[in-house]
Amino acid sequence: MDAVYQRHETVVSEPAWAVGLMWVGLPLAGAGAGWLLQALAGWLAELPWVPFDGLFELVASVADNEPLATIVSLAVGAVVGLVLAVMGAMEMLVVRITDGDVTLRRGDSTRQINRSVVQTVFIDGKQLVLLGRDAEELAREGFDLGADAMRDGFLAHGYPWAAAGDPYRDEFRRWVPDDPALPGSADALLKARAKALEKGDKSDAVELRGELGKLGVVVREEAKRQYWRRTHPTGG
Repeated sequence: MDAVYQRHETVVSEPAWAVGLMWVGLPLAGAGAGWLLQALAGWLAELPWVPFDGLFELVASVADNEPLATIVSLAVGAVVGLVLAVMGAMEMLVVRITDGDVTLRRGDSTRQINRSVVQTVFIDGKQLVLLGRDAEELAREGFDLGADAMRDGFLAHGYPWAAAGDPYRDEFRRWVPDDPALPGSADALLKARAKALEKGDKSDAVELRGELGKLGVVVREEAKRQYWRRTHPTGG
């Protein structure tokens, strides 16, 4: 992960080589896969245990129409690779840090968090977490590469960095349905979120995390198991 330091801000993002590799490598890999599929289609269609044999038969039926078959297979594969590159770019996290605020950008989504409300910052596994003054989660964003540049960026602007990780980690408890310790409709929200996690619906899981936060409940998951704790309202 790259950290670009300027006088008043630090931008932490994926390294340029990784971005370039994605934009060039995925279309090339897709083109290669398309050509390989076209070359092996006839053989694959004859195997009784291979699924989608009708698709392979269709590809094999036009494989002899050269050079059109090769051109089409390369083009289709490259387009698929390009689509995957676009999806990958949309998932990349860019963090802009200044003395006054933090901006988190992923694809078309941008969030800005004022420095004055941040209590602590830490890495939880492969996620960047910012906690507020009431120990509520202000942000939890996944990223793929090393944490050193992220840590150095926040420290350079005076943010409280928790090197040991989540200072409230011992307060989390495993969620079980109908837990009487949960406030209000939190149990129903956790049930809905469990279903979203099971289906792999990330956007719904994120939205439900936000709804739980409004009830003073912080939630995290490990292998689709949910763990929760209460916030610490100031003066409460």
